[in-house]
Amino acid sequence: MKDLQEATERICELKGSLIALDALVTAMLRAMPAENRLDALTRFEWHAEVARTMLLHEPISDHTIAAFEHDVKRLQLLAATAPN
Repeated sequence: MKDLQEATERICELKGSLIALDALVTAMLRAMPAENRLDALTRFEWHAEVARTMLLHEPISDHTIAAFEHDVKRLQLLAATAPN
């Protein structure tokens, strides 16, 4: 039972770290001038496609892939709708 508790605590720590990084990326996207945001979005889409290809060829949970796809779409929407 101790191992399960430690794993649960570690997962919660990772979630907290991920949320903090997500907030940072969102703030950075919203602070960028429109032309830089477009460049960042183009680069992000390319890197996301590379990551997607890698995920498809690895033994990774469907939950992980679904979360990845959800967050990629959300970040694309944020970048596209950020004020100028």
